[in-house]
Parts: sequence; C-alpha cells; structure tokens
Amino acid sequence: MSTTPTFPATFLWGGATAANQLEGAYDQGGKGLSVQDVLPDGGIFPRVAEPTPDNLKLVGIDHYHRYAEDIALFAEMGFKTYRFSIAWSRIFPLGDEETPNEEGLAFYDRLLDELEKHGIEPLVTISHYETPLHLAETYDGWTDRRMIGFYERYARTLFERFGARVKYWLTFNEINSLLHAPFMSGGINTPKDELSEQTLYQAMHHELVASARATRIAREVAPNAQIGCMVLSMPVYPLSPSPADALAVMDFDHSNLVYGDVHTRGAYPGYFLRTLREKGIELEITDEDRDDLQNTVDFVSFSYYMSVAATADPALQAKGEGNIMGGVPNPTLEASEWGWQIDPVGLRIVLNQFWDRWQKPLFIVENGLGAKDQLVEVDGVKTVVDDYRISYLNDHLVQVGEAIADGVDVLGYTTWGCIDLVSASTAQLSKRYGFIYVDRNDDGSGSLDRYKKKSFDWYAEVIRTNGASLDS
Repeated sequence: MSTTPTFPATFLWGGATAANQLEGAYDQGGKGLSVQDVLPDGGIFPRVAEPTPDNLKLVGIDHYHRYAEDIALFAEMGFKTYRFSIAWSRIFPLGDEETPNEEGLAFYDRLLDELEKHGIEPLVTISHYETPLHLAETYDGWTDRRMIGFYERYARTLFERFGARVKYWLTFNEINSLLHAPFMSGGINTPKDELSEQTLYQAMHHELVASARATRIAREVAPNAQIGCMVLSMPVYPLSPSPADALAVMDFDHSNLVYGDVHTRGAYPGYFLRTLREKGIELEITDEDRDDLQNTVDFVSFSYYMSVAATADPALQAKGEGNIMGGVPNPTLEASEWGWQIDPVGLRIVLNQFWDRWQKPLFIVENGLGAKDQLVEVDGVKTVVDDYRISYLNDHLVQVGEAIADGVDVLGYTTWGCIDLVSASTAQLSKRYGFIYVDRNDDGSGSLDRYKKKSFDWYAEVIRTNGASLDS
C-alpha cells in the first residue's frame, strides 16, 4: 500500500543554478574569462580560441542584472534554500592574483542581501565548471599542483567575506566528472585524447587535496559552516544475472564512489590503489597531502538524473546517448528527449547506498527534466503546460520520501535549473529545466521576459505542504 511520504520539518526545499549558465555579464564587473566562455557548443565539445557571439552563456538569462526579480519568484514558490555558484573569475579574474576583485565580491553580497530579505538559505558551490581561462591556458588547469594554492586563496576569500552569511558550502561541482570532461570540469587545456591517465589521475588528486584544504579552512574561518562535497551519482544495474555482469557493476561503481570515499573517509580505498597499480600509475602524494585529506566533509551532496546498466560482454557495450560517464542503456527504462534514462526508483537506491556507505547527511542538489517547452496562452496568460515535468519531479520526490522512511538522513532537495538556463552539456536554451520560462532561444533571440510554468504552482504547493501534496 502506497502512502504519502513524510519529510522532516527542517527539510530544505529549493532550486539550483550555476553562475556560468545564467548570470551572463561575462565581461562586466571586472570579471575575467572562464573556460565556459570558450565552450559555445557545451562541455562535451572542443573549446574555441576566444568568446564568440554564438555562445549563449555570454548573456545567459541576464541574471546578473535580474537576480532580484528571479529571487522574488523563487520566494513566491516558497524556496527554503537556493543553490548557486560563485564565478571564480569574478573574484579572481585570472585566478592567480594575490588580491580579489572587490566588484565581484560586492555582486554576491547584493545577491545574498536578496536571499536574506526573502528568508532563503544560501547553498554555495565554490567551483562549478568555471575555472578561470588563464589558469587553464597558463597552468593546464588541475594538472598543475600550484592550482591547489590558487583555489585555497579563492576559498579562503569566500569564507572570510561570506562565512557569517552562508552556512552550506560545496567545494567542487560533480568532482567525479573530471576524467570524462577534463576541460570543463578541471580546466585542463590539453585536448582529452592527448592526456595520459597518469596526468588525469594526478589532476584528480590535486582537486581532492584542494577540496580537503577548503574544508579545513572553512572550519577555521567560519566554524558554523557545513562543508560538503558534490558528486555526480549514477546507480548501475547488471544487464544480466551473470556474476561477470555483477562484477562489472562493482567496477563501474568503484570508479564513481572513490571520490565520496576520499571525502568521507580521508584516504584512498584499497580498490582504487589496485586500479593505480594495474595501470602502472604512481601518484605524487606528499605527507602533507595525506594530512589534508583527513579533513573530511560534513555532508555529501549529489546530482541525480539517470541510472545505467553494466555488462562484461564486449558485444553489448552500447553507450547511452548524452551520457558523459559511460554505462549501457537499461532496456527496461524510458529516456528523455536527450537520451537520459528516467529512473525515479534509482534515486531511492542511490540515497540508501550513499547513506549505508558513508553515514553522512545527504543533499540532493540537482535533479530535473530537460525538455523542449512550448510557451502558450491559457486564459490570457502566457505559460508552459509542463505536466511531463510535474510527473517526473513528483515520481522522484516520492522516492526521496521512501528513502527518508528507510532511515536515510536527507537534508534537502534542489531541482536543477529552477529557472531556464543554458545547458552545460549542449549549450542550448531549448533544453529547459525550470519552473520559470525565460524567453530566449537557441539563436540568441528573445525578450528575456520570465513566465511561470504550470510546474511553478505545483512546486509551490509541494513546498507549502512539505511534500504532503505529492501523488504516491
């Protein structure tokens, strides 16, 4: 018998965005260029030499100038929290300067003022796929150990400026995407097909050390803050009952779980050390690094969009469309317009897996459905009748409630792209996730006006009733 899920009274309902996908104003307020400014086709395609007019992220949805209007809409939905990222190159335009850009810090002060005015708890991502371009071109991004110090200075600057105003922090967005999208995720300028595994794993190590150092600094500078890591979650199922496929699942899982293991346990697990041995990789790990890694996180946050399957059979190794992390499509599941398989139960499974494994509070900081929305008029009002999005989010939230009933400690849930923004993977605006429609098209045309979708009122009711309105 299905029942309406019960969410704790403290549950943080909200939405999530990233600076590079909505702010725009890429060359205003003293901001330097980031890797996103040379990725006009999205993170899964090669970079270009310099910013080009076809890059929708240069304007985004002009949130830089319209943040007050947007936050007022979030407040109208009843958001308890709002996850946003700070653009590293707004604070340190080149990334390796000694002193920050005051104009950039002041912008985020104003944004926090608006959130405080509406009683919305900020959840801040320190680095969300927007490494300063200078760091990519001068140091080859996270392949260079000096990046740890640059990130440390940046993080310390944020904690000192905003530590009294921001309780929840995330160090790196989807840190486990580094091996798959090295330029977007790690600012690594060398083309992916020219990178050795040795170089990529060393870059991974540098990021993990930097994340741990930021955790330590936050505890010194902002002792009331809660520091979390952020991983891309992807539950994986065996394609058949074969033990060989079950082993393939374990190996796939390990390649993702190592990042959370290090963040929560403070050291590299044995299965990862075996992987390095078998690949002939020897990481440069100092004694200081080992000490740093022991600064473990307070909570684990993650994105969840899809699950995959795994098989040991070479003949069945088909890659899922649009999936940068690998994995085989699951024949029992339907997929979105972009080939992402829809699996609400997978969210309950991954919540239980992470809780059982790490025993740290969990925060779902991305989940949503990218779709081609149609702006229509209903009773003279422009809107989008996005019942497909309501159904998707409802079914996922029911499974979150089930995981909470299972005993999992879940802090909150922020839907991805709560307002339409530019897609990270494809750099399109037509791949829409929001409760709020933004009138801008893939060719850059549009008024940038905001319109509430049908899902806007639906989510407002979910929040108002603390999940009691969900349809089980």
